[in-house]
Amino acid sequence: MKRKQRTEILINGSPEVAISLSRDIMNRYNIVVIEEPNHGLVMVKVRETAQKSLFYLGEVLVTECKVQIEGAIGVGLIKGDDPEKAYALAVIDAAYAAGLKETKEWSSILQAESDLITVGRAAFQAKVLQTKVDFETMDTD
Repeated sequence: MKRKQRTEILINGSPEVAISLSRDIMNRYNIVVIEEPNHGLVMVKVRETAQKSLFYLGEVLVTECKVQIEGAIGVGLIKGDDPEKAYALAVIDAAYAAGLKETKEWSSILQAESDLITVGRAAFQAKVLQTKVDFETMDTD
């Protein structure tokens, strides 16, 4: 599983998954905190569709953290104010970067969480489609 996909699952999935995976590492390894969880602002870049030009829509508050495990650096970055999850993401990222043996058994956990996210999104999409109006069949009399 690639880093981007893994991070998306951890961010969009249940918060307990990221916390439990990071606790598994925290209990077994020495973690050096390079950068405590802190807040920052990130510019949001958007492409305007008509002229295909880029512009900055505004700023988003993020929480970021950096840790080191066994010489490997991990970064956690999440939208909003969530220092615990940013730290957990950094620990998990560092664990994968260090190639720790615990990460091999996480694939099934992450895949199960991905499946839950997919089911949840499909259910939400079905609810949204129930509100869709079909103007072709709408009676205007």
